[in-house]
Amino acid sequence: MNTNEPKAHIQPVRLGLDSRFRFRCHKDVACFTKCCRGINIVLTPYDIIRLKNRLGLSSTEFLALYTVPQLFEKTDLPVVTLKLLDDEASSCPFVREDGCLVYQDRPTTCRYYPLGVASLSHKEGADDDSFFFFVNEPHCLGFEEKKEWTIREWRTDQGVDIHDEINAGWTDLVVRKRSFPPNIKLTEKTKRMFFTTCYDIDQFKQFVFESTFLERYEIDPAEVEKMRTDELALLEFGFRWLIWVLFKIGEFKQKQGNPTPADAS
Repeated sequence: MNTNEPKAHIQPVRLGLDSRFRFRCHKDVACFTKCCRGINIVLTPYDIIRLKNRLGLSSTEFLALYTVPQLFEKTDLPVVTLKLLDDEASSCPFVREDGCLVYQDRPTTCRYYPLGVASLSHKEGADDDSFFFFVNEPHCLGFEEKKEWTIREWRTDQGVDIHDEINAGWTDLVVRKRSFPPNIKLTEKTKRMFFTTCYDIDQFKQFVFESTFLERYEIDPAEVEKMRTDELALLEFGFRWLIWVLFKIGEFKQKQGNPTPADAS
């Protein structure tokens, strides 16, 4: 948000999927688009695919033009955040006074707002291991609206449930790595591998199909053919491959005579 305004704070109340709240954002709310300025938006792998396709760019081009690389706190894993404009308000590059230019393909964080989500563990299918909280910004008047939701209804309405499902493998990787002892560091090679697989889908596709990758692993030919044309299938494959490389979880059968890929040490 604008540095001249009070800072946002996180309401410490833990909320569940059936918790209820009142909120609505629309053009007639006086604070419309203020939440799109002075923000820190972590982009998920699916966010990048949606946005780069919306803009007609390769993932490599999108990352160079619209993102800033960082490291996830307490994980040492690469992450990308949306690059803000160099204006007085540090605005999102896609926001205008009358709304968002990429609204249908907006990032997961934007879809969740005014909620935040936290995952406590990597247990599969355990809704109880995630909780939600309000991100309260002093300028936000959406809470004064009468529209009432459960968090479950909000997630469906905003399409964030689909985003979370597609990003689940990435979330699992991050949460698992967070449980590592802090003295276990990733090699630069492993960080680059994680970055390419999760964020640079076009570069990862090139790696899979134009290197010796397919000669090193026994992969179902039907899955290989699907990955040629389906970016989400390729992304999901990449998550499974990474979790095997980093944590030796799952099944990836290597062909004889091929070395194990870079480890997490």
